Amino acid sequence: MTRPTFNFRLERVRALRERFEEMAKEDLAASLSIRLKGEAMLQAAEELHSEAQHVRRSVQSARDMTGDDLVAYQAYLERTERGREAAALELDRRDAEVDARRTALTAAARDRQVLERLKERRRRDHARAAERVDGALLDEIAIVRHRRAEGTR
Repeated sequence: MTRPTFNFRLERVRALRERFEEMAKEDLAASLSIRLKGEAMLQAAEELHSEAQHVRRSVQSARDMTGDDLVAYQAYLERTERGREAAALELDRRDAEVDARRTALTAAARDRQVLERLKERRRRDHARAAERVDGALLDEIAIVRHRRAEGTR
């Protein structure tokens, strides 16, 4: 007895959703990598600012500094502070990008899983229908054999 093969009509859509999920994973990985670079930038900016504050403290204790030197050190300190703030804002932006990519991955995975469950349900339905047909065919064969056996007596 040959059973008809199972054919999921939405296989192309399922494969497409699977590809979208893979792309979303790649996008998330890329954004995580970019976020790590942003974290390193923030760390470097904080270290530079900390060094600038340390230099300012040591310079203020020196008595041979001119007013121009103090103004220059203050400008340098403010510039490092702005750099630190910019790095912090950039890291926040990158965090938001990671969250968006994670949300997109979750949605893509959910869409693919819906089709996977549908495919499995249809496969089970197909198998049950094929088993019913096989059972009916076997019942028919048994009835015919029984009738033949009854007729030969």
